[in-house]
Amino acid sequence: RRRVGGSEGARVWAVGVRSWECRVQSAALGVRSAELSVLSAEFRVRRSWYSVKSHREEEGSVTAIRKFEDILSWRKARELTRLVYRLTASGKFSKDYALKDQLRRASVSVMLNIAEGFARRTNKEFVQFLGNAHGSVAEVQSALYVALDCAYMSQQDFDDLYGMADEVSRLISRLSTYLKKSVSKKRASSTQ
Repeated sequence: RRRVGGSEGARVWAVGVRSWECRVQSAALGVRSAELSVLSAEFRVRRSWYSVKSHREEEGSVTAIRKFEDILSWRKARELTRLVYRLTASGKFSKDYALKDQLRRASVSVMLNIAEGFARRTNKEFVQFLGNAHGSVAEVQSALYVALDCAYMSQQDFDDLYGMADEVSRLISRLSTYLKKSVSKKRASSTQ
């Protein structure tokens, strides 16, 4: 059990990470432990980040993302970019300037598109930039195949980087889906 956040006198604890279960302790309510439903939040548990989604939304239960650095997919894309730069800086890979630069630009593009989309402050534009970031992830994955075929990296390095890129891709897709639903809910409520 580890404290992971909270607001207004409530402390949120991550418990049972596999079941995506959360507990609340609130001194103000005199409640020792109660269920907390959240629409979407990110919690840090043992050096890993987990997205949490549940069945209902409660007022004030969603952890706000205040800056792009709070976005899980951006943090994972940053980690991917760091590894891409490390891999492309040595050996035969460092001599293939075109492929090295293309792979680096594509990995940086993932981070930049997530950050720029967030800065636009509308879900519709954010979704558009997430689409661009998702495309850049596919570009990274494709370039990794070229690097593997040219024997610039080992199968293990390829598997690690490809897996990380795949994780970033899934995170971007989930965030994009969530934002699209949010846009359609706003549109539906404004027409009523």
